[in-house]
Parts: sequence; structure tokens; C-alpha cells
Amino acid sequence: MSHEFDDATAPSRNADGSWDTPIPERWDIMGNANGGYLMARVAAAMRAECGRRDPVTVTMHYLSPAPAGPARTECRIVKDGRRLAVVSGALVREGRELVRCTGVFGDVDVDAGDRHVTVAPPDFPPFAECAPRETSPGAPPLGLMSRLDMRIVPEDRAFMAGGATGEARMRGWFTFRDGRPVDTLGLLLAADSFPPTLMNLFGPRGWVPTVELTVHVRAVPVPGPIRCVFTTRVVQGGMCEEDGELWDESGTCVAMSRQLALAPLAQPQ
Repeated sequence: MSHEFDDATAPSRNADGSWDTPIPERWDIMGNANGGYLMARVAAAMRAECGRRDPVTVTMHYLSPAPAGPARTECRIVKDGRRLAVVSGALVREGRELVRCTGVFGDVDVDAGDRHVTVAPPDFPPFAECAPRETSPGAPPLGLMSRLDMRIVPEDRAFMAGGATGEARMRGWFTFRDGRPVDTLGLLLAADSFPPTLMNLFGPRGWVPTVELTVHVRAVPVPGPIRCVFTTRVVQGGMCEEDGELWDESGTCVAMSRQLALAPLAQPQ
């Protein structure tokens, strides 16, 4: 069975050795492709370039807005080792780089080596008890939200009514609307699909553009929705960080993320 995410991330080789990676419609937030989608899009080409199964760690810098349209990914294998390959990649349109990425690829195995985990999955209501994230109340989902089935924890939905909880935290569930299982490539998308934590700290002031995003993949998820929590500790200098933990249905931490983003400035009174 073909799924939307597979169709939207599958690269094909160009004659010049680059990868044809157009950006399709409806993976966007207000006209520009979501940052997690762009990471998955480019990482899929980098993965094909090196022939490894999983992204292990991926860092992306966002250089220009990326609306739907033609694009290609230029990849270079920096190191091809026994366990891991290091690859660089750039998403290019009309000679202009939209994003630049460095990634490490291999086979993620949660059972390899010693194990020491001192954190636990966040405790919040199950998937069925969390309301779907809406573009706006009563309206059909648009853009990225038309592809995903995301649920926001009730206590973290204040921003949707124009309010704020006063805490820079966003929690909820992530899965694909068409039933596609979340794999290690899908975790890259999940890490940047939730509303910014600042929306619950200050209320909706505008979007929070990502400057840099890093995702560490820690395990291959078991089937089922992904439990996610994102928090921010420092907002200063017009920027903020956002740390994420992603957990599967077995209680395994499957990914961790950190992004640096521009913080919208307060409107003058």
C-alpha cells in the first residue's frame, strides 16, 4: 500500500548525480513547507545516497522559505564507515540553497550495547482522550494537518482559544492520517510538527521560524502513535530553544530533538 509520506519523500536519481526531490503541496504551514518535512525529504535522499537504513542523527539549517515546487538534493558522502555513514546534503531550487543538512546514517538497534535510561514517558491522557489538532474550530484541516492525525493534551490547548498556560510546554500524540506506521524517517517529521511551545507561554503572537533543528533517533518505533513532549527553558535575545522527547507505545524513547528558533517579539502596547 502506498502512503502519502512515502510518495512525498521518495527521491529519484538525476542524470547529474543529484536527487530529484520536489516539494509537493499540503506539507506546509501557511504556504511554506514544514521544517520536519523538509528534514525528512532531504534525509531520504541522503539515506539513498549512502544505502543505510536509518537516520541516526540529522542537523538541518534553514536558509530560505520553501513553498511547494521543484527542487533537487545534492548529496556528498563524507565518510562511509563500517557501522555509520556521514552524509551532507543541500536542497536547491534555481541555484539557491533552501536548507543545508548533515546526517549520520546506519542501523538503529535499541538492544545493542549497555542500557541506562533515567527518564520515563510523559504521563498524559491516551490518544483517544485527546482532541485532534484543528486548523481552526470546525474547519477542515489544511496543509500539513491534512496529512497527520495529531492530538494535543487538553491542558496544553489554551493557545487554540487565544490564551496561554504560562508554561512553555506542548504535549500530545503524533501519527499519520492515512495509517502509515511511524518509522525512523517519520520521526524527523514528528519532531517539528507540533505548535511552538511559546504559544502556551505567551499566547499566539505569530509563527516561530526554525533556524536549526537536530534530531537524534534512538530506536525504531513499534506500531502505534508517538507520545511527544516539547519544552523551552530559555527565551532571550529574540530566540528560543525547544527540546523534544518522542516515545513509542512500548514506552521506549525513540527520538530526542533540539531546535533553535526565532521568537516573535511582543507587540507594542
